[in-house]
Formats: sequence, C-alpha cells, structure tokens
Amino acid sequence: MEFVLTTEGLRKTYKNFNALNGLSMHVPKGAIYGFVGKNGAGKTTLIRLACGLQFPTDGGLTLYGAKHTDVAIHEARKRIGAVVETPSIFPMMTAEDNLKHQYRVLGLPNYDGIKELLALVGLANTGKKKAEQFSLGMRQRLGIAIALCGHPDFMILDEPINGLDPQGIVDIRELILKLNREQGITILISSHILDELSRIATHYGFIDRGRIVREMSAEELTNACRKCVSVRVTDVDALVRELERRGTDYTVTGTDSVDIYAQPNITELALALWKEKCEILTCREQDENLEGFFLSLVGGESHA
Repeated sequence: MEFVLTTEGLRKTYKNFNALNGLSMHVPKGAIYGFVGKNGAGKTTLIRLACGLQFPTDGGLTLYGAKHTDVAIHEARKRIGAVVETPSIFPMMTAEDNLKHQYRVLGLPNYDGIKELLALVGLANTGKKKAEQFSLGMRQRLGIAIALCGHPDFMILDEPINGLDPQGIVDIRELILKLNREQGITILISSHILDELSRIATHYGFIDRGRIVREMSAEELTNACRKCVSVRVTDVDALVRELERRGTDYTVTGTDSVDIYAQPNITELALALWKEKCEILTCREQDENLEGFFLSLVGGESHA
C-alpha cells in the first residue's frame, strides 16, 4: 500500500509537556483518513507538523517519500492544501478576490480556474458579496477553495464541520466526497462529530495522549462494531460448546459473558444450555457505533 503521510515515533515537546509522544501513523494514498481523538490528544499538533508550521522534537515524518529533514520536503509540502483551525480568509474581500489573492501568493501566472473553483465549492453566485457577510458554512467552503488553489493532491482539514448547521454539514460532506472520489485527493480530516465522520471516512487513526492507539480501515471498523447479542451465563464453557456445535461466531468477553454475532433463538439456546446445567442470566442486543468504539479504546468522555 502506498502512503501519502507516515510518521514513526514522532514527538513534539513544549517545555515539560509531550503533545506528541512517539506517534506512528500511516495515511494511505486516496483515503479519507478520519483522525479521532479527545481535545488535547495531539491532533492539531500533528497537523501543524505535517504542514511545516512547527517542527518535531524527535522522530520521523515522511510526506510523499520525503523525510522532514530532507530538502525535498519543501516540494512535497506544495502538494498539500490545508484548513487548520479556522479558514484563512480576508473578510472585506469577495470570494473571487480571496482566491485571486491566494493565486498571487502562490505565484500562479493567471487566474484561470478560479470560476471553476468557486463552482466546485458552491460559491459561484456570491458576486460582490464580501466574505464577512457569508454564513459559517460558506466561509468554511471558501477556506477549502483557497486551500485548493495550488491544485493539491493531499488535503488536511482540521474540524471542518465544527459549529455548522445541518445543511452546512451536508454541504461540506458532499464537497469532501467529491474531492476524494472525482479528483482523487487524499484527505486527512479531524472532527468532533464522529457520527458524521463515519459517513465519509475510509480509514481511521485513533489518537490518545499523543500516541496512535489504533489504525484501521472502515471495513475493519464495521466488523469491530457489528451487531451482537451479549449474553451472561452461569457456565461460559457450556455456552461456548453449544455455539461451537452450531457454528456460530462469538467472542468471550468475560468470565461469565459472551458476545454472539448472530440472532440466536433464545428459547432454543436456553433449553440446550439447561441440559448442560447452565442458565442464561441476562441477554441484550448491542450495536456499537464509532463513538462507542472510540470510548472503548481510550475511555473517558465523548469529546473527540
């Protein structure tokens, strides 16, 4: 698998505080990589290091094969478009003028492509309306348009839907999917809204206290979060024997509990276990979502 961004043992220290503590991650080319962690876990620090806004204390960061200590990293970073924390826009300028300014900053020879960019992010009809009059969602989409000015093939978005209304969230979601599917742009996205992130991400990295605690594909997450029937019994061994006899998939989760990945006929199961002198104590369905899985990894409150 080809990776756009990799880190190995990455550390960033501020005085006595380790913002990143040996972080190792791998962002596959063509992925929408959901970066999930509590506030203060190190998400924005990693993003700043990837963009070259800060430098590591120790460890390695590689972007498109260029290590952060190599001269080639400067060319590699030209392939990045980023919206970090808040969009960098001029509120007294129109959307078009904001893009023209960014074109000049990048040294692009002409303004070709600006109208297409505005159409892409849904701002084609804003005319002479200044950015200060835009809704939060429109400003966010303008920030993404500015990040796209250099024709990047890797986008980094830090909390792009934070504070948006439902329609704004849908607009950003559809834009991210369009950039990824139609233009082949790899996207690293951190978000507090885990339910929304689960709608678009193809891969995940879960960060806690400056370390990646788990990386997985969306398919692997779906399997990990699949529906099950959680059963507590007086004799786990008897239940396991019965499930093996039936060819039913299961996981032993405790000394008296098993998760069954099927919809068993509870009456039949109880009768079969009764013959083994095993009683069912409790039985309940479970359907873990992204938030539940994240909390099972790192514990604590659900602020990601």
